Amino acid sequence: MLGFIGQEAMHAASHDGVLDHFVEQGLDVRPFVRQVEFVFEGLLGDRDLTGDRARAWLFERICIIAAIEHFTGVLGDWILNAGALDEAGADPTMMDLLRWHGAEEVEHRHVAHDLYMHLDGSYANRLRAMAETITALAALWQRGHRFLMARDPVVRGRIKGGLHHLRRTGPAGLTPDGRMVAASVRRYLRRSYSPLHEGSTAQAVAYLASSPAARAALR
Repeated sequence: MLGFIGQEAMHAASHDGVLDHFVEQGLDVRPFVRQVEFVFEGLLGDRDLTGDRARAWLFERICIIAAIEHFTGVLGDWILNAGALDEAGADPTMMDLLRWHGAEEVEHRHVAHDLYMHLDGSYANRLRAMAETITALAALWQRGHRFLMARDPVVRGRIKGGLHHLRRTGPAGLTPDGRMVAASVRRYLRRSYSPLHEGSTAQAVAYLASSPAARAALR
């Protein structure tokens, strides 16, 4: 858990650096970031609870985090293997940063789930948490994609964004394919689900050992 918290703190610092870089390039994503923060504060924020209710809310938040970490692990595995982005000429520094982040998500993909199963493990709660997580992430994905396409100074006005565009870029390997994500949800809904069956820890660790971004973070 301590390692998980440390990695998430490093991710947050990296996010801030990328946001500053986007602003310098003429793409101000801060309005959308504030919307994301508002949604997650409502989904995971502290509440004025005590006793059994506080304990139940803690377990519920861990369950939601486990569902979120399922998606970050699946997407981390996707970006590690997204060769189509390299072929399309994606910026190599940004690709390394994304793959470093993705590799760490794959590496710690089981921590929140294992903690939840140790503390509670209710299958019904897992189903509810996944439903809540899918609803929030799908809305943010759609809204965020439209926001980026509308604000990006390079493609502004030429690409509308949203699900229609994603249905074309997904099969081309340029964005995560919806069918791949849906298949991962079906696996999550199995009682026997384990995050360790998603992605490869060996691949993730190997990338972290060679990533320029990871080496820079260590320095």
